[in-house]
Formats: sequence, structure tokens, C-alpha cells
Amino acid sequence: MYVTLEEAKRHLQIDSEYDGDDLYINSLIDAAEAAVANHLKYDSLDGAFPILPFPVKHAILLMVGNLYANREPVAFAQSYRVPLSYEYLLTPYVNYGS
Repeated sequence: MYVTLEEAKRHLQIDSEYDGDDLYINSLIDAAEAAVANHLKYDSLDGAFPILPFPVKHAILLMVGNLYANREPVAFAQSYRVPLSYEYLLTPYVNYGS
């Protein structure tokens, strides 16, 4: 994992002592890392970069936050895409070579 549970909980503004959602948050981290790897056209982020660029890590955190806040595929209010900032953060790192 490139994002730790503690980092995700800070990003989500969840008290570090609260552990009721830890398994769920860890699953969101895994899903977000896989989604980012897919967006960047890598099978996995493992070995994709010597050091994971901070914008890529922040995009993972944005995805975790979006998944945590929107647990259902449909919202009864208005639906929104993942913020464009996600794409702006990732676009420079897309692997067009494979």
C-alpha cells in the first residue's frame, strides 16, 4: 500500500482512535490504488515509479475520500464525477508506452 490507513483517516478527518471503519477504509485504499494504476495504464503501481510522485499519492487519497463519502452507485441528490483535480494530478504520469 502506498497510502497508509493513518494517512487515509487523516484525509477523511476520522479520529485515529476510531477503528470501526478500518477494514472498510483499507479496502478503499486497495480499490483506489488499483483504479489509479488502471487510469495510468499500469497493471499495478508496484514498480511503476522509483518513488511514487506526490500528485499520484494525492489522487489516491482523493479517490479514497470520494469512495468513502459516496458508498452507493446512485445518489438521490445530484451526482458528480470524481473531481477534475484527480485527472489533473494523474495525467502527467499516464504510461503511454505500453
